[in-house]
Amino acid sequence: MSQPETDRRFMAAALALGRTGLGRTAPNPSVGCVIVAADGKRVVGVGRTADGGRPHAERQALRMAGADAKGGTAYVTLEPCSHTGKTPPCVEALVHSRIGRVVIAALDPNPLVAGEGVAKLTQEGIAVTDGVRTAEAEWDLAGHLTRMRHARPHVTLKLAVSAEGAIGRRGEGQVAISGPASRQRVQLMRAEADVIAVGVGTVLADNPKLTCRLPGMAARSPQRLIFDRQLRTPPTAALFDDVPAVPVILVHAADAPPSRVAALNQAGAELIQADSLPSALAKLAASGTTSVLVEGGGTIADAFLDAGLVDRIAHVQTPTQIAPPLVAPRAAGDPCSRSPRFRTVKTERIGDDVWTWLERA
Repeated sequence: MSQPETDRRFMAAALALGRTGLGRTAPNPSVGCVIVAADGKRVVGVGRTADGGRPHAERQALRMAGADAKGGTAYVTLEPCSHTGKTPPCVEALVHSRIGRVVIAALDPNPLVAGEGVAKLTQEGIAVTDGVRTAEAEWDLAGHLTRMRHARPHVTLKLAVSAEGAIGRRGEGQVAISGPASRQRVQLMRAEADVIAVGVGTVLADNPKLTCRLPGMAARSPQRLIFDRQLRTPPTAALFDDVPAVPVILVHAADAPPSRVAALNQAGAELIQADSLPSALAKLAASGTTSVLVEGGGTIADAFLDAGLVDRIAHVQTPTQIAPPLVAPRAAGDPCSRSPRFRTVKTERIGDDVWTWLERA
């Protein structure tokens, strides 16, 4: 293989490693690292950001590689950190290992890094190549990149839409629209998110648990976030059955009744007072949240879209037909017609459903 082909192959492995930590490493990004020996053939070390954010991927891969890292190549999905935080910088560890070359997928917009990692490696005589599989890395690391650039989490909106363009039947709570294969995929999306968000209307209508229901993956359930201005969520809701193992966060207005504040505190909820969606997301980002999956009804979907806070849309078109009265919010229509901000990234068929992925342009 040519060098560019080799770099893409090993970076693909590093990206796959990083994806296994999505939803588990906040506030740090889930980075993957693969170390190849100086002969260019043997993988001698692998690592990804550990649950909770540390140790970082590079340090774990270097620990596995040991002396075999000397003269080798490190493939890292995000620019190595160059500052001392709760741990020493990864650049320092790479230099100490006498690595010969570092290949990077995406540069880090974190102002504490922002090119300094590359500069310090170069100053130490280590060859650096960047821009390898950048688009894939930025897709995977979107939570971290959005938090660094915009001081808020990355927001993905998931909408399952019936053949009639509806997301449900009025007054009947949750209605099965997507097929079983799509529902499994949604559970994986939950496992890869820091937070799943719905409006209080969904809680009152469906009494959901909002956990990850894939076999053996209950521990991968994201935090549950409920937008509930007047704190109408009942303290007996199913959400609270597994608190504090899976936290519940309620976003409420300043004039929410004090009695409800007290009752929901007692039920185990974390309460955030915020008067707008941008304010709520800023507070979440400040506490370390990097990604939010919005999975509620039409009201919350329209609110996020109207506020310009949606970064990615998973639009699931199904052949399912449901009888009226239909719930058909504006968000259920063609998202591209709603705003030129979105562009179609890919379309895939999952079971009988067609998934269209859109991103902010």
